[in-house]
Amino acid sequence: MNLGPVARAESLSGRVIAELRQQITSGAWPVGSRIPTEPELVARLGVARNTVREAVRALAHNGLLDIRQGSGTYVLATSELAGVMQRRFAAADPEDVRELRGTLEAAAAGFAARRRTDDDLHRLDILYAQREHAWSTGARDAFVDADAAFHRAVVAASHNEILTELYADLGEVIRESLSGHFGASLSPDEYMEHSGLLEAIRAGDPATASAEASRTIGSPGNAARAASGPAREASGAATGASGAGREASGTTGGPAFATAEDPA
Repeated sequence: MNLGPVARAESLSGRVIAELRQQITSGAWPVGSRIPTEPELVARLGVARNTVREAVRALAHNGLLDIRQGSGTYVLATSELAGVMQRRFAAADPEDVRELRGTLEAAAAGFAARRRTDDDLHRLDILYAQREHAWSTGARDAFVDADAAFHRAVVAASHNEILTELYADLGEVIRESLSGHFGASLSPDEYMEHSGLLEAIRAGDPATASAEASRTIGSPGNAARAASGPAREASGAATGASGAGREASGTTGGPAFATAEDPA
């Protein structure tokens, strides 16, 4: 994703912050990477040095960037809420996360097929190649990072700001979901082909892109989850019958209120 001159009709600092944030949330500047230097940003954005400095400091204050004297400025998080979301959903059912990913990414892929730009396709091609290379080397963590970056770029290509920001907020939760799909080392049966998704977006085919995005989220765990549905319903019915019995006996149990030790 290329940076371009910023229009001066709006607040310059606000526009620059938005431009830099987009580079972060889209994955163009991955977590841990060093962003372009101040002179490079001045040249690319066409604004004054003080404006760039103000924007970088604002994003550092919000926890997205880390300014290291003598080293540069590095991406610390994909959004202000990324750390909060990671803590909030640390114990979430992996299948719940997978279902959420499927919903978000299928919608994003359909939008991307309609709205992707040449820059989007160029970035997707690069990230897809990096993903395939990481797989070929057998480097598990590098592959998970490359896979996550590819999926972020698909969402960014939707050009839906809220969807992109929400996906960025869930960045670490989603990465852990991706990581959980693989064992300690990569195995051939864990590989999921993504070329169909990329080509559907390139061809401008929303229906196929959405279907391919859903397919890439699929996992053996979904079958087990579906099979457990009737058991959960039976359990719920039994609980309901038990509750009715308690009401009839005048000993109904009240709702479980959170204590200071309960998670919020």
